[in-house]
Amino acid sequence: MISTQFVSQLQLRVSEVPSFDDYPFSLPAIRGLDTLKLHPKVTFLVGENGTGKSTLLEAIAVAFGFNPEGGSMNFGFSTRRSHSELHRYIRLGKSYRRPKDGFFLRAESFFNLATEIEQLDSEPLGGPRIIASYGGRSLHEQSHGESFLALLMERFGGNGFYVLDEPEAALSPQRQLAALRRIHELAQAGSQFVIATHSPILMAYPDAWLYNCSAHGVQLSTAQETEHFQVMRDFVVNPKRMLDVILSDDDA
Repeated sequence: MISTQFVSQLQLRVSEVPSFDDYPFSLPAIRGLDTLKLHPKVTFLVGENGTGKSTLLEAIAVAFGFNPEGGSMNFGFSTRRSHSELHRYIRLGKSYRRPKDGFFLRAESFFNLATEIEQLDSEPLGGPRIIASYGGRSLHEQSHGESFLALLMERFGGNGFYVLDEPEAALSPQRQLAALRRIHELAQAGSQFVIATHSPILMAYPDAWLYNCSAHGVQLSTAQETEHFQVMRDFVVNPKRMLDVILSDDDA
């Protein structure tokens, strides 16, 4: 199974960490980390804000060779240095196989990526326009959700390594289902995904490993065991009861 994937695991170089009292090593997801094995198709990192899942995901992407602000391996733009130094302290277990495609999606810097594509396409280089790989329509001329979906549907191909940070951020529930279908198609075509998400819809994908990042570290879990899934289920089953509790004046 390991031989069919692009990255089999990541290992924290514990002996080289300067101090687990300092960021990013003080984050719950990092503090107790040793080795994290990745699924050949889809691995999810799930957890509350501040647990370190996105920081861990970012380190995987940068250690693999992606631009910290996102994009394919060919993007090298930089607008503001905001990534941590964690990538310098992890070792990726890479396969002999090399992906034919790859992409690091950061929801927070996708606007910058769209701007970079437009700027590169405005320069007379003689080759095909980059935007043609994204459906041919400017990402700035689409809604946030439309541009995200165009990326999945038009830009991503088979045999790729894709690192996605909260891809559901701009997607409606219906579009999240469409994204899940596309992820499945690409995984069946030899691609490997590592995804940080808050979406119970995405994390329900059956052929995946899900790591829950919490105050107790990183633990293998199921979608049904996550707080995200339980809160959403309880709300959908009985929204009035939950709203009555949340909007109660008892603590006023």
